[in-house]
Amino acid sequence: MNGETETVVRRLRDGMAGGVLSFPLTSFHDDGSLDPDGFRAHVAAQTATGPGAIFPACGTGEFFSLDEDEYRQVVTIAVEEAACRVPVVAGVGYGWAQAARFARIAEEAGADALLVLPHYLVAAPQDGLVAQLEQLAARTRLPLIAYQRGQVTFTASSLKRIADIPGVIGLKDGHSDLDRLQRLTLAAPEGFLFFNGASTAEIQARAYATVGVPAYSSAVHAFAPEIANAFFAALRDGDDKTVEKLLREFYVPFVELRDRVPGYAVSLVKAAARLRGRPVGPVRAPLTDPTAADLADLTALLTTGLDLVGAAL
Repeated sequence: MNGETETVVRRLRDGMAGGVLSFPLTSFHDDGSLDPDGFRAHVAAQTATGPGAIFPACGTGEFFSLDEDEYRQVVTIAVEEAACRVPVVAGVGYGWAQAARFARIAEEAGADALLVLPHYLVAAPQDGLVAQLEQLAARTRLPLIAYQRGQVTFTASSLKRIADIPGVIGLKDGHSDLDRLQRLTLAAPEGFLFFNGASTAEIQARAYATVGVPAYSSAVHAFAPEIANAFFAALRDGDDKTVEKLLREFYVPFVELRDRVPGYAVSLVKAAARLRGRPVGPVRAPLTDPTAADLADLTALLTTGLDLVGAAL
């Protein structure tokens, strides 16, 4: 591990210990075009609330809908607004060849590391999953965090292999298979980073922590950092009463609302941000904005959550 990579790992580890991981929304105008000014305002607000790191152009940021010029603008703005205060980890994806194109853009924009989103469409054997990261690592100087979700699942033996690839520094897990995840953490070398990337990760944060993965991404932070930070502090401080109250009265109902429609994991987050006056705009197809009935339920739930932590809508 070279000096630059060691610095990134140290900054990420320090950040993870002090706050949630922020995945900002990408702002669009009503006509679907990118809104750079809105995104800049959103990232500035996110950074000001003390996250452990900023992850632009990932799943919550609708990476899959961005062209390369839009991606460049999004990552550049995130780097400028972070201003070296927190690490910036940009999303890349599709096959390794296209991921490498995005990686070059992220390098030029000043990102600190890359989150490698699951590849497109096809299932692949373990050798292929390892080779995908090898090919990408050979084409970028930025450290890589693999994301296992969907069709990507690593075995313990493959985890050892990817941890040996120069530049691969960690794994984000979205499967929530704690048996498998425990095997991965035990197989990993000392210092390898792990992240809880489950949808609405707070629901499973305590369970992940028991297998050695306390760091997590928070979609809620994108629209209600007050709630996300209150939950993080309660979890860190062992305040089970507050953790369970927030889970029972906000997070579990939010997940139940999220599960009504495919894509609501992003659509509801954007809608909630708009309810709070954030300039994030609509989602892009194939996602759809919430129905009027679901938006009413979201408004009531958001009010409940903010009341729990003493914040205003």
